[in-house]
Amino acid sequence: MKILMVLESEFPSDVRVENEIIALTEAGHEVQLACSTHKNRPGKDIWGKAIIHRKKITPFIYKSSVGCLNFPFYFNFWRKFVFGLFSNERYDVIHIHDLPLSIIGVEIKKKFKTHLVIDLHENWPALLKTATHTNTIAGKLLSSNRQWVNYEKRMLPLADKVITIVEEARDRVIGLGVDLEKISMVSNTINFENLSINPKTRSDDSFVIFYGGAINIHRGLHIVLVAIKICIENNLKISLWIVGDGSYRKKLEELTVNLSISPYVRFFGQKPFNDLLNILADSDAAIIPHLRTDNNDASSPNKLYQYMYLDKPIIASDCTSLKRIISETKTGFIYRNDSAEDLALLIENIYRDKSRREDIKGNGKRAVMEKYNWDFDRKRLVAVYENLGS
Repeated sequence: MKILMVLESEFPSDVRVENEIIALTEAGHEVQLACSTHKNRPGKDIWGKAIIHRKKITPFIYKSSVGCLNFPFYFNFWRKFVFGLFSNERYDVIHIHDLPLSIIGVEIKKKFKTHLVIDLHENWPALLKTATHTNTIAGKLLSSNRQWVNYEKRMLPLADKVITIVEEARDRVIGLGVDLEKISMVSNTINFENLSINPKTRSDDSFVIFYGGAINIHRGLHIVLVAIKICIENNLKISLWIVGDGSYRKKLEELTVNLSISPYVRFFGQKPFNDLLNILADSDAAIIPHLRTDNNDASSPNKLYQYMYLDKPIIASDCTSLKRIISETKTGFIYRNDSAEDLALLIENIYRDKSRREDIKGNGKRAVMEKYNWDFDRKRLVAVYENLGS
């Protein structure tokens, strides 16, 4: 099949999209990707076996996405771009990454009689409900959560296939009236290809907790910093390493100073994937501190499987999907997501009682090798395309 994927953001890099492109091209499909760019990247180039089409997006059009259900500018940018590609070439499938551009996929399906796959990386209405930019005065005027809920209910049943990332997300989509037979699950599991792990030898003997990923308020890192403060006051020799970047990083750095814990917290910034894994390998435990939201309760974060693969004891908040997978695999410990005191007590317990960490040693690596890996999920993705039209 000839597939056109549509991605709102820059490419590369998006690990999920990269893995999907590789899986589908290796299965014999021809994949092209349409994406926007803010940078001086070429309008057309090659990534692996895929052709990448890029269109420069202006700051005004980009910012207008917050009000795209009320004003035409953002969708019109994508209509012109994607309809132009379909006018020049014939594609068998349009594969839309995430909810917002679903309407473009629906319109393309109707006009060009193609198959439509909607790939839900997130619970988009829930994500926007808690996002910083939609909770400003302007954001509330331009973006209505009710509109996004209704938009999703209209769009998803019109797809030939809907891809979700985890069981909880699948069940939510069923609740929206989408036929179970249309839904497939492809998780953000780890891809073993091109991994290069060569950790350094640490010179200090502190107990290092690692976090890797995006930095925004809903990741819950402010709760972690307060917990670290409590642990230090309780005479624990402990450090926190944060790899990643995001809109909330500056506030976290300020909070670190205000809590007087700067010597115990290190911000590495954004790092290449293998560098991130090497830093993770040097740590003693790893944390997923996401606050409970409807989106985070049905998430499948890449970091979960990275932590498992490197067999780190996982400290995780009680988001539904995280709690289920960690309990099933016996790979970590759960705390109440909004309680720094609960987290500090858990950290102290596993710090002082090494046997708790030893009891779960090997479970993470085993879970990834047997089930939670991209070799398994790539087959489910390829099956989506094998079953299109059946």
